[in-house]
Amino acid sequence: MAASLVSRLRNFFGQLGPGLVTGAADDDPSGIGTHSQVGAQFGYDLAWTFVFSFPLMVVIQEVAAEIGRVTGAGIARNLRRHYPRPLLWSVVLLLLVANIVNLGADLGAMGAALALLSGGNAALYTLLFGVVCVVIEVALNYARYAAILKWTTLSLFSYVAVVAVAGVPWGHALIALVVPKIQFNGAYATAVVAILGTTISPYLFFWQAGQEIEEQHRHHAKPLCITPREAGPELRRIRIDTLVGMAFSSIISLAIVFATAATLNAHGITNITTSSQAAEALRPIAGPFAFALFALGIIGTGMLAVPVLAGSAAYAVTEMIGVAGSLNAKPLQARLFYATIAVTTLLGASLNFVGIDPARALYWAAVVNGVLAAPLMAAMMLIVRNPRAMGRLTLSRRATILGWAATGVMAVATLIFFVTL
Repeated sequence: MAASLVSRLRNFFGQLGPGLVTGAADDDPSGIGTHSQVGAQFGYDLAWTFVFSFPLMVVIQEVAAEIGRVTGAGIARNLRRHYPRPLLWSVVLLLLVANIVNLGADLGAMGAALALLSGGNAALYTLLFGVVCVVIEVALNYARYAAILKWTTLSLFSYVAVVAVAGVPWGHALIALVVPKIQFNGAYATAVVAILGTTISPYLFFWQAGQEIEEQHRHHAKPLCITPREAGPELRRIRIDTLVGMAFSSIISLAIVFATAATLNAHGITNITTSSQAAEALRPIAGPFAFALFALGIIGTGMLAVPVLAGSAAYAVTEMIGVAGSLNAKPLQARLFYATIAVTTLLGASLNFVGIDPARALYWAAVVNGVLAAPLMAAMMLIVRNPRAMGRLTLSRRATILGWAATGVMAVATLIFFVTL
C-alpha cells in the first residue's frame, strides 16, 4: 500500500515540469518585493486578488503551453508565421526591455539579500550572481538544467516557514481571501494592478511555450498538430502541470503577503519598496530566523527566475530572427540564443552600477509589461484559435471564453494603471 502510494506520487511529480517551474519563477525577487509591499501597506485586504487571478493565470499559461506543444513552435515563431512583422518586432522589443529591467531588479535584490546575510559588497554579489546564472544556463544540457530548475522550486517553501513563525491571525486572513475589502483610491487600484502585473507576466508565456518545445524534442516527439491522436494525454499533462504550477505560485505569493501583513503592517511599517527591505524589516519584529529564511528565499527564487527571464528573451529573439535556439544545443550551435542569455543577464546586472533606483526600475518594468501583456494575450488567443497554426486542436470554446476574459481583465488593469499614473 505504502509502496504503491510512493510510486503514484513519484509518477505524479515526474509529470510536472514546465508549468511547475514557470509558476515558481513567477515569484521572483521583484515579485516578492511587490507582494511584501502589498502586505505591509494593506495588510490582508488584498488577499482576495490572488484567488481572483488564479484561474486567469492558469488559462493563459495553458494557452502558452498548448501553442508550444501543438505547433512545435514558440509564440514569436507563430507570430512570424501568421501575423504582420511589425507586431512581432514590437512584442519582442518590449519583452527585451521589460526582461532586462526585471533581471536588473532581481539580481540586485539577490546581491542585497546576500549582503544582509553575510556582509560584503552587494554590487559585487549582484555581478557574481549574474555570471553564475549565465555559466550554468550555457554549460548544462537541457535535461540536467531542467532538473536543477525543478529542484530549485523547493527554495520557495522558505516563505511557508516564515508564515509558520509570523503569528498570522488565520481567521482574519482566510476571510480576506473570499471577502474583498475594496478601497476607492489610487494606491489601492495601483496595488491591484501591480499584483496582476507580477502574476500574469509576458516572459512567463514565452518560457512555458519554449519549455514545451524542449520537452517535445527531449522525448523525440512530433508536434501534436501532426499527431493529434496523442493529444489527449499530452493536453491533460499540460493542464495538470500548469494547474499545480500556478497553485504553487499563488500559495507562495499569499504566504509572503500574510507574513508581511502579520509582522510589518501589524507594527506600523507600511513603506516597503524592495524584497531586501522587507527582509531587513522582518529581523527586529519576527526574529533572525524569519529574516534569514526570507533573505535565503530571495536568493533561491532569484536563481530560478533569472534564467527564466533570460531564457524567455532568448527564445523570443531566435524565433523572431528565424534561427534555431535551444537549451539542449551546444553553445557553438546556437550562438545567438546563448548570446542573448548572456547579454540580457549582464545588461540587467549592469543597471545596478549606473545609479538606477531598483524600485523605480521595477515601476517602469511594470509599465512595459502593462503595455505588452494584454496585446500579447490577444495575439496568443488568435494563434490558439487559428486552424492554420493549431490544426484540428484549436482551443475549446470554454477555454476560449476564459482566455478572452483574462485578456479583458489585463486590458482593464492596464488602463487603470495608466489612469492612476
